[in-house]
Amino acid sequence: MGMYGSKPRKQAQVLILGLDGSGKTTLLYKLKYNQSVVTVPTVGFNVEMLETDRSSPGLTVWDVGGQKKMRPHWRHHYSDTAGLIFVVDSWDEKRLEEARKELHRILRYESLRGVPLVILANKQDLLGALSPEALCLKLDLRRVCEGRAWFIQPCSGTTGMGLEEGFRRMIYLMKTPLRQTQEDIKFKMRSKGFSFTAMKKVMLCGR
Repeated sequence: MGMYGSKPRKQAQVLILGLDGSGKTTLLYKLKYNQSVVTVPTVGFNVEMLETDRSSPGLTVWDVGGQKKMRPHWRHHYSDTAGLIFVVDSWDEKRLEEARKELHRILRYESLRGVPLVILANKQDLLGALSPEALCLKLDLRRVCEGRAWFIQPCSGTTGMGLEEGFRRMIYLMKTPLRQTQEDIKFKMRSKGFSFTAMKKVMLCGR
């Protein structure tokens, strides 16, 4: 996501949330600077500006700390949020229930009603990481994402795989009506080689 001229453009606020250790800060800086950095748990937040193509708004990305003591403060960032990114550690199956509870709690807030959601299934480079369709079922997205545009993007904050695609997907969801996004998700999954059964299970989550 490079630079496209210096003329100021409209900015859209995107919020990155997720448990501590899910890799939020690592993937943000990999995307921004194409560098793998050693991070410590974020106390507070990081803010980065990401440029997009000229037909889309630039992104002001807020990466908020995910420790338990920070999570009550997440709600202070919900107003004016145009897109929500929730990062999940696909390899750490022991904390998936904790991640599920936090995601469901977030999406119950009235100020986030209808805000598009991209789940970044991070750490796909690790052996044993769960697939996007498995995460869909374990996070119980069928109920919580009803009436909301959403997408799961496999990625790796270490290698950079899938990061640009995830943020481009967020831009698409912010600009596109819900019905069209559902049809596009079907096409996207077919092109990635998902089986019909797996595709059907994931599409059920978006209904």
